[in-house]
Amino acid sequence: MAIANLDRLIVRDPDDGAIVGELAITPSSQIEQALETASEAGRRTPPPAHARARILETVAGTVEAEAEIYARLIATEGIKTIREARMEVRRCVVTLRLGAEEARRIGGGVVPFDQAPAGEDRQGWYQLVPAGPVLAITPFNDPLNLVAHKLAPAMALGAPVILKPHPQTPFSALRLHRAFLDAGAEPQRMQIVIGHGDAGAAMVKDGRIRVVSFTGGRQAGAAVAATAGLKRLLMELGGVGVVAVDEGVDLDAVADAIDSGAFFAAGQNCVHAQRIIAHRAVATGLRDRLVERAAKRCTGPKLDPATDVGPIVDDSAADHVMAMIAAARDGGTVLTGGTRSGRHIAPTWIELDAPTHFLASAEIFGPVATLETADGRDDLLDRIAAAPDAINVAIFTPSLNTALAVRERARAAAVIVNDSTDFRIDAMPFGGTGGAGLGREGVADAIEAMAEKRLFVLRRSA
Repeated sequence: MAIANLDRLIVRDPDDGAIVGELAITPSSQIEQALETASEAGRRTPPPAHARARILETVAGTVEAEAEIYARLIATEGIKTIREARMEVRRCVVTLRLGAEEARRIGGGVVPFDQAPAGEDRQGWYQLVPAGPVLAITPFNDPLNLVAHKLAPAMALGAPVILKPHPQTPFSALRLHRAFLDAGAEPQRMQIVIGHGDAGAAMVKDGRIRVVSFTGGRQAGAAVAATAGLKRLLMELGGVGVVAVDEGVDLDAVADAIDSGAFFAAGQNCVHAQRIIAHRAVATGLRDRLVERAAKRCTGPKLDPATDVGPIVDDSAADHVMAMIAAARDGGTVLTGGTRSGRHIAPTWIELDAPTHFLASAEIFGPVATLETADGRDDLLDRIAAAPDAINVAIFTPSLNTALAVRERARAAAVIVNDSTDFRIDAMPFGGTGGAGLGREGVADAIEAMAEKRLFVLRRSA
């Protein structure tokens, strides 16, 4: 929970409300200065690629060497357990090293001008260059690696960037930002602003920002799109993660994967395995296994290595999750969980009577998942096709034909076969389709989104 007065941000641990730290909120005059500084930096030639790669490699080494410090910071200011936080730190190191690799191979292409009569006696090529200053707005649920997913592409490309981390989790971002500066990043090219939504909104609409990279909810994403004006938007907004389970699969392995996808980070995850659709032939066996696993999960203090599920980020969010559970009882049955202690909500499974239930299309963002039964393969595919826009859809099946049918019919940016919706490596293209997002993250894809093609045409005779 983050509390602000006029000029100070007080960050409290979601577990118990203990003060993690206080920070000065960046005043509007300094935000204006940051925007002008970024704009001026964007007009200068960036450092060479080898220098940018060296900085990224150095930062990766620093994070790796200080892994436990970073993990405990994530698990104190944020919602992840210490085991989840350690996983995030390892992923951050990979993301930074991917950035270093990409910095060395950012190139362009040759244009064959003689394909047209008017192009004879001409040759040319294009190069990827920064589109301009980048505004990076990051969420609370991955306070280190999602910052790296914005800073690493910007650094690899040579684009100036202003980072605005979520006010609940600024300290992980601040430490990573400091690691970049200590590694030799120019302060004018890598700045940070501390504040709430009004600070982000002021920068989003400013014409000196040329790229907005935003990760957050759909409502906030819509506000960004409405006010950004003529600039590039890279937005990951989330949705309901659908996992379909066909007959003929290993139910123990399937249940393990879904259990992890449903309750990692207490379900506060944009690829949360929320809606599980099971073929009637396996529905009972899967339900029993999922309920058994959820009941064994331990909620408790995040820094306790035995804890499996941490808290909801604040009281308002916890109230919202509990209200959704209560409303779900109309047309649904709570199989396990559904209880609350402070900001901790027990892992909850709800069996839905019909695919028209509101939870089949409403993102929960908490440790709650639903289970429904499809009458057969065709019904399974129809329910997937009717599901709203999402980032990932998953299908467990032994049939290649079924997997390909899901690929053709799902309204998602990725179809994950024989794994949960929360599968991700940091090099893969990542984002949503339709209302679930614009563009793709993943270091190489984010570089493309932050870049533009600058063309050079040479006529060999005047």
